[in-house]
Amino acid sequence: MSDLKSEITKRRTFAIISHPDAGKTTITEKFLLYGGAIQLAGTVKGKKNTRHAVSDWMEIEKQRGISVTSSVLQFEYAGHCINILDTPGHQDFSEDTYRTLMAADSAIMVIDASKGVEAQTRKLFKVCSMRGIPIFTFINKMDLESRDPYDLLDELEKELGIDTYAVNWPIGCGKEFKGVYDRQKNHIMAFEAASVSGVKEAKSTIYPIDDPALESLIGERLWDTLQDDIELLSGAGEDFDLDRVREGTLSPVFFGSALTNFGVEPFLQYFLEMTPPPTARTSHGEIVDPFDEHFSAFVFKIQANMNKAHRDRIAFMRICSGKFEKGMDVYHVQAGKKIQLAQPQQMMAQDRAIIDEAYAGDIIGVFDPGIFSIGDTVCTPGFDCKFSGIPTFAPEVFCRIRQKDTMKRKQFIKGMEQIAQEGAIQIFQEPHTGMEEVIVGVVGTLQLDVLEYRLKNEYRVDIVMESLPYQYLRWIENEEVQPDELKITSDSKVVQDYRGRYLLLFTSMWNMNWAMDKNPDLRLAEFGRAEE
Repeated sequence: MSDLKSEITKRRTFAIISHPDAGKTTITEKFLLYGGAIQLAGTVKGKKNTRHAVSDWMEIEKQRGISVTSSVLQFEYAGHCINILDTPGHQDFSEDTYRTLMAADSAIMVIDASKGVEAQTRKLFKVCSMRGIPIFTFINKMDLESRDPYDLLDELEKELGIDTYAVNWPIGCGKEFKGVYDRQKNHIMAFEAASVSGVKEAKSTIYPIDDPALESLIGERLWDTLQDDIELLSGAGEDFDLDRVREGTLSPVFFGSALTNFGVEPFLQYFLEMTPPPTARTSHGEIVDPFDEHFSAFVFKIQANMNKAHRDRIAFMRICSGKFEKGMDVYHVQAGKKIQLAQPQQMMAQDRAIIDEAYAGDIIGVFDPGIFSIGDTVCTPGFDCKFSGIPTFAPEVFCRIRQKDTMKRKQFIKGMEQIAQEGAIQIFQEPHTGMEEVIVGVVGTLQLDVLEYRLKNEYRVDIVMESLPYQYLRWIENEEVQPDELKITSDSKVVQDYRGRYLLLFTSMWNMNWAMDKNPDLRLAEFGRAEE
């Protein structure tokens, strides 16, 4: 038991979230550098022949310079075993990010210092807030022109409804950026511009706050401003409270520059001290202790065709308690039978290694022959455990899709079903029709580009897409309602999802209200219930 406890205690599992282009993937790369997981940081954008970020492994990600799917990255650093869940920043993939956050114990929120809180930051923060997980803020790009740091903190608190504590404080910005003052250690880390091509650590020098050389080093004006800032922060700012951090009501804030590596490693070190080890989960309303000897885990992501050579399908599981051992029998709760988890592996984006064991807090991938769905629970046989499922959110963009070549129907159906089971899209059909034509629902149009790309490149299917005018989708909650007998407008539509549940598509809110008025017994839901 002592080995189990020490292994679990050293684990840290967190997600990195941000608005697009705030620097999330860059900071992830730097973490991997410090852990020795990679030797050279990739670039998210750049020339054709430059390396691409490890976490951006899909070909379309490399072409577009954005993250479109969550990646799982594991490495060791300073006695900790770290599981990073790198999420897509683009809002069109926010549902993938939501599911990924269900598997994290804390989150790092990356903010662009010149832009502050942006639309996607608000959405992602709301998800973190719903779960009450700790949020650590890294205000990035201080080496570029930035907004006033007080304004940034004020905006964080007002927009997101969370208190902040500045662990360090910037000295200037842009061309005048001289470094940061570490409030905990009472020293200054001076910034010196450095090459970004393969350099592991930006040039930085530590000076005690009372070092007489500091005033001439950073200049009289910035020195005087810093003295005022130190006094103001100690008198008017929030006190640091680790309990509040772990409750998700106080966010520690760090300033730095991920691209030049400045401030990233101190941030990582502080983060590992402050963020909790694997946290408890709930099953049947009861707490499942991560240190319980019984193994339990849930599926939060499914990804097909990560390995082109094998055309395989991987189910990603977050281990919630105990220890996983290769070859062990587990009970698949939803299927109601014992299984063995085939080819258990840990990930470095698309690279993988077969493992013999893993512990609570770890993310493992297992071969999925088509038996898993998102939200499924697996556990030690006889252990009464079933984690709450993950709800499905209503898409906002709809289109009708069919294959160009009728001879490719089998590949088309397989591709659509697999990509839908991953949660990348939602598919619907009109009742009593086949899969020749499918209605697809997505959060944003970029998901349709990815769907078309993947069908062509992974399943060798070309498709025709026809936009549909629907804007709202609602699940029919009460099963006793007969969909065929509903009174709805001619431009509304009854459909079924791939689990057979009935839904309604509406072109406007007026049509939805009309349906509710004409069918007083009808109850509609904005999201699909999690599978129980």
